[in-house]
Parts: sequence; C-alpha cells; structure tokens
Amino acid sequence: MYPDPYLQELKAATDGWFARGLAALAITATGLLMGFSAIPAHAADHAAAPAAKAWTPATLRGALAALPTGDAERGRVVNQQLFCASCHGDTGVAPTQNWPHLAGQKAAYTAKMLLDYQSRLRSENKGAALMHDLAVMMTPLQIADVSAFYAAQPAPRDDGTPRPTAGQGLSAEQLVRKGDPARLLTPCASCHGVQGQGGKLEASALSGQNPLYFTRTLLHYQRGLRANDAAKGMSHFAKKLTRGEIDALAAYYADLPVKP
Repeated sequence: MYPDPYLQELKAATDGWFARGLAALAITATGLLMGFSAIPAHAADHAAAPAAKAWTPATLRGALAALPTGDAERGRVVNQQLFCASCHGDTGVAPTQNWPHLAGQKAAYTAKMLLDYQSRLRSENKGAALMHDLAVMMTPLQIADVSAFYAAQPAPRDDGTPRPTAGQGLSAEQLVRKGDPARLLTPCASCHGVQGQGGKLEASALSGQNPLYFTRTLLHYQRGLRANDAAKGMSHFAKKLTRGEIDALAAYYADLPVKP
C-alpha cells in the first residue's frame, strides 16, 4: 500500500516474525488452558469488543493507578511464560528490527500499551493485532509485573541495527533540545527527557530504541495509522516533521543510552 519500506515493515522479514509470533500465541494459549496461568473470564469479551474510548490524561492516570504493584522477578517469569521473549528478547532487547526494544522502558508506558492492545486502541498493523490476542490473556498483575521487569533492565547499547541517514530538516540535536518555534514544535526532551529516559504517564523512554521501529512509529502517527496518544501530542508533533527529521531522530535516540 505504501512505497516506504518502513511502513512495509521489511516484508520478507515480517513473514517470519509474524509466523513465529502466531506460533508463540498458539503455544501460550495452550499453556494457559493447561493451567500455566488463568485466562481472565473477560478475555473473550475483549477479543470481540470494538476499540475503547480514547484516553484522557485523567482516565489514564486512574487506569495506571488501579494496576497492582509490579514485581520485576515475577515479570521475568511472565516474559518467558507468555512468550514475550520470542519477540522482545530475554532481557527486553528485540532480536529482530520489527519489534521495539523494551529494556529500560518506563513501566507506566509498557502497561499503557498493553491496556491499549487489550482494548484495540492500538490496531495499526499486524503486529498490533497479534499483541491484542496476547494482551487479552494477561491479568492486571501480569501486566504490572512484566512492565516492572522491562523497566528494571538497562537500556540497549549498540544493538547492531542499521541507522538511517538524516535527510532534509533540522538536526536531531536541535529538535530534542530546542524544538522549532516556527512550527510550534516543542523540544522532544520536554516530554521524553534530555537523555531519552522518558517522562510522565505515556511519555516513553526513547534511549537505545530500535531505529526502524522508532521511524515506523512516527510514520504511523504522522499518517493517522496510530492514534492512541491520550492528548494527541505525538500525532500533532509527528505531522510537522520531515522524513529526514524522523530519520535523524531515530538515529539520535538509538545511540543515546541512558547514563548509569
């Protein structure tokens, strides 16, 4: 549909990772039915339900506050037991370019994404559809635990993924630290932190992120394929960026691990 390879999601590779994901889903569902973990009684209802009403900052705060306290060690078990590791890695570093690294990601962000997948607020591609089918099998405690596990891991360093080449537009350094008043673009750091460590609520950690996934995410926001941001801040921001600026930011954050 789109000529851009970032939106085509590296089709040859996609066939492989999607097949692996479906296999993991089948194994997970079988394991749950055999008693590895209990499927929530409302899971089938989630699977048939339309997308939920969009978040407001207030409803998002309430939903996150309602989750139980997560435990990283229990989350390590969830990461293996529910086959999260098959796509996101044993320590949250994705083994392929198609999935995001979750190591070092804020617990609140990961939890929100899982809630969004459950309700289909995130439904931008095949990966989101697969995540929906997995997320509806998760209990609130499992969501909290796996989110805590990823948050406890160090951000990726030198993950080996190729870096895009910056094109026309402002430098990533300027966008991150100063923004662009002429386009009413606030600095990325105002929400995501100077070191890409993330901010409040859904302001994700960006440090060390897989650049292909980063680029594709901004293109999804830019083209209206993804719209699960509570205040539509990312949607408005992405629409004002050039493709060269998106690539520059992807490379910048990929090489910006959070300082110890």
